[in-house]
Amino acid sequence: METGTTDFGDPDLYTSTERYARWLALAGDDRMEWSGPGSSPAGFWSVFSHRACAEVLAPSAPFTSEYGMMIGFDKDHRDRSGGRMTVVTDHAPHRRLRRLIGPLMSRASARSVADRVAKEADDLLDRVLDAPSCDVAAEFGPRIPAAVVCDLLGIPPDDQEMLIGLTNHAFGGEDALFDGMTPRQAHTEILVYFDELIAARRRRPGDDLISVLLGDDGLDPDDVLLNCDNVLIGGNETTRHAITGAVHALATTPGLLGTVRARGGDLDPVVEEVLRWTSPAMHVLRVTTARFVLNGHELGPGVPVVAWLPAANRDPAVFTEPDLFRADRRPNRHIAFGHGTHHCLGAALARAELAVVLRALARRLARLELDGDVEWLRAITVQGYRALPVRFTAS
Repeated sequence: METGTTDFGDPDLYTSTERYARWLALAGDDRMEWSGPGSSPAGFWSVFSHRACAEVLAPSAPFTSEYGMMIGFDKDHRDRSGGRMTVVTDHAPHRRLRRLIGPLMSRASARSVADRVAKEADDLLDRVLDAPSCDVAAEFGPRIPAAVVCDLLGIPPDDQEMLIGLTNHAFGGEDALFDGMTPRQAHTEILVYFDELIAARRRRPGDDLISVLLGDDGLDPDDVLLNCDNVLIGGNETTRHAITGAVHALATTPGLLGTVRARGGDLDPVVEEVLRWTSPAMHVLRVTTARFVLNGHELGPGVPVVAWLPAANRDPAVFTEPDLFRADRRPNRHIAFGHGTHHCLGAALARAELAVVLRALARRLARLELDGDVEWLRAITVQGYRALPVRFTAS
């Protein structure tokens, strides 16, 4: 079955913009590549085109997420959260968790956090406009999604900085920035924190997501714990890089700041292009549950397949000039939030956060420009920024 020698789970492949040319070629040729044992104990297939990724993630496709949804898991090396945490459940358990979590992260909830996001964005701009330069990846991008997700979970403001650091470690632990802690250790710290918070909510319920989950008789405290971890990391880590990427686009795309300012309240096309262009969620793994033919390859049950979302979102068969940021791109059929049953529960919140941030930047800034080299995280779970130095000029 081996067709190539590249281990696409090697984080060193994603630390430069060379990855874009590689993804463009792989998606454009509709390639399907086998990576042997390495980053994954038994190896895995990869698909890159928009069509193939959507096919793997389609609700009707014979795949499961319950073994795990990231490289390294398979039917013999299972995620212990499988069947219990939203992103690694299927069928009835998955629908049940979505019904519980969804209302708090719905479009109505997204509208209700707009004032919170606007205040956070203005407070951040007040600080960064006084400085000659700002590392957006460290000082701006993480703050807004962390504040929103922590509010949803009922995390006290004094603990939010600690949780930001832990989520950074949990998703960027392969990067040298986080040598002092592995992703596993960061997850352990997060779970210990939530265990204590859950105990407090059992004694004194509130109107936050933890209390909602505890109110369901079908979930035990460990299930609540796992899903709090899921919401914290999923809602914070990907959106922070989308926000950072939005600033990157504004700093490098001629005329974009003026376009955002001119569009006023109609920012939907710009937001969708930010999501496509940044594609923070790097990959999604699924395992076959029955025989399936994919890109001409017949796969038996139990075969791991990885869909590379950023590659699909730069597929030249779907997106004209895919490497360019085009604020008026329509249609924009990106799959930055995944596809099918597991479409991201926090999509509406992420879109709302991006729109508010873009408006704040357009209102407060005359211009912004890069003030040094862009550095990328050495990671395979998120397409993320290690550093984005930007100089802001107030309007």
